[in-house]
Amino acid sequence: MVEELILFIMTFLLVFIVYEIFIVRKSKKDKRRKKPIEVNYLINKYNLDIDKLNYKKLLNIISLVSAFDISLVVTIVSLLDNFYMQLMVGFVLIMALILVSYDIVGRIYKKKGCCKNGKN
Repeated sequence: MVEELILFIMTFLLVFIVYEIFIVRKSKKDKRRKKPIEVNYLINKYNLDIDKLNYKKLLNIISLVSAFDISLVVTIVSLLDNFYMQLMVGFVLIMALILVSYDIVGRIYKKKGCCKNGKN
């Protein structure tokens, strides 16, 4: 149990730091750079207005959510012994977790009134 907790925390920290360095900091420095795919997904699916959002905070939330999703999948998959089972379970879990977690983030921003034209 302790080993899995340590694995989760170490994976979370590693993924969060990498995500912060390569995605969040680059997006903050270079304004002409394309938005991360996660931001585009949230804007298009939930009709969010980028001007009403705190973009830096959104990028930090996305990095936290992504780090949590990946570390949870790594921890769960590490409990399995069969390599092919790890691949199948990992793929299904990562897809499901990404959809659910970004759905939650999108709904929270929608409730805060960050939609275009005042629509909810």
